[in-house]
Amino acid sequence: MKRTEQLSKLSNSTNNEWDVIIIGGGSSGLGAAVDAATRGYKTILFEAHDFAKATSSRSTKLLHGGVRYLAQGDIALVKEALRERGLLEKNASHLAKKQVFVIPNYKWIDGPFYTIGLKIYDMLSKKLSLGKSEHINKKKTLEMLPTVEPKGLHGGVIYYDGQFDDSRMAVNLAQTAVDHGGAIINYMKVTGLLKDNENQICGVKVKDEIHGTEYEVKGKVVLNATGVFTNEILNMNDPNHKKTVVPSQGIHLVLDKSFLPGDNALMIPKTSDGRVLFAVPWHNRLVVGTTDVLVENPSLEPRALEKEIEFVLATASQYLTKKPTRKDVLSIYAGQRPLAAPDKDGGSTKEVSRNHKILVSDTGLLSIIGGKWTTFRQMAEDFIDKAITIGKIPSRPCKTVNLSIHGNIPAEQVDRSKHDYIYGSDIPEIKKLEQENPEFAEKLHPSHAYTKAEVVWAVRKEMAEKVEDVLARRVRLLFVDARASIDCAQSVAEIMAKELGYDNEWITKEVQEFKELAKGYLLVNY
Repeated sequence: MKRTEQLSKLSNSTNNEWDVIIIGGGSSGLGAAVDAATRGYKTILFEAHDFAKATSSRSTKLLHGGVRYLAQGDIALVKEALRERGLLEKNASHLAKKQVFVIPNYKWIDGPFYTIGLKIYDMLSKKLSLGKSEHINKKKTLEMLPTVEPKGLHGGVIYYDGQFDDSRMAVNLAQTAVDHGGAIINYMKVTGLLKDNENQICGVKVKDEIHGTEYEVKGKVVLNATGVFTNEILNMNDPNHKKTVVPSQGIHLVLDKSFLPGDNALMIPKTSDGRVLFAVPWHNRLVVGTTDVLVENPSLEPRALEKEIEFVLATASQYLTKKPTRKDVLSIYAGQRPLAAPDKDGGSTKEVSRNHKILVSDTGLLSIIGGKWTTFRQMAEDFIDKAITIGKIPSRPCKTVNLSIHGNIPAEQVDRSKHDYIYGSDIPEIKKLEQENPEFAEKLHPSHAYTKAEVVWAVRKEMAEKVEDVLARRVRLLFVDARASIDCAQSVAEIMAKELGYDNEWITKEVQEFKELAKGYLLVNY
């Protein structure tokens, strides 16, 4: 999957009409592209930056039904998410796995209360259950969570959910869409919408952000899947439209595994301000979060607010015997959820539904808002079905329920003790690169297992165009160790320049840009 190959599909069909044009390369857009391409529609997706650049690379890395949605009584959303979680564990075994969670109980009532609630959670999973919840005593709780605060601890409740790597899933979805005949292009910004004589949308204007070329692309239906930036596309369609998306920010701190050794995750169902806090093992690190704060305007690179940082550190310190401080934070990242705007002003983010909504404009533009990573496949199915319902494309059945996502291998073949397990069926090809060129087998950083071959692979097969694409979303180093990613920027830029045919000026510019970006992931100055 090379960008030049995808661009040639666009150039070769300038005068032809696409069936489905998708704007946005996050989970919603990529899911829709896979759904449309597998149904046999002529499909093209445009992403203004890189795949999963915004919200879709900044999640808590969970595939979950949503224990707190159960507490809120949203049974339908929980059932849907649990079903989709189970499907993903089969369809993308290399990325999605079972994760054990422990809820420590500091009040005697918590044990029976959460055990009963989680038994309902298990029942709703049906055949796709990942395991049975159970109440455990204090000794067992401390065995499973060695650094949890023992003072006042009564016991705990175990339950099972899913975990994954979000931006790796996005890359694999892009590859899956291409494998089934779709065209997927990053760094292609939609600058306008085309309308016919009856004021119906019939295509888009796009600009290649790398080469500057502009295109007019015709299509039967245009799908807006731009997440927190949905309003921007709706503005192109109708400057007087009602605001439909409320960005809600959540942050995560990444710590060394020593703060919670072992493979089990900690879940605090109700913190001091009624939020949920997770501490989840991920890529040999510990991801701790999250927050839920309404923000005025969406941002491509959101920054954690001081009150969010203080909340996560203080809450983690309350429940862990090893107390994290600012200097312990290896990386900090913030994401913004595209929540559907509440019908009345002044509602809190907790009152805003996590269900997805599909809006149909008078001009025939379809927009999807809300939702979450776990349910991306169902969201995509609903999105394409809506395009069929309103008569934009001919009816064809959805094929994604049991569709294997690019890279998928049987779960028993996935070796998570090796860092490269995320590549699944592509591992032999990366190993081949290292054997053919010994330099490619060299590590990018002495403290991390990533190799130069992975940079080459990211450029040749995963459409990485910038240093950030590699270090943030292909090998995740920016997210697990921001300082190490800064140290690697120069060598990554040099490898990429050789692959893409760029000069020293490009290398200097890319390294500078990446270092500026990466500083925002540090709590203590580099």
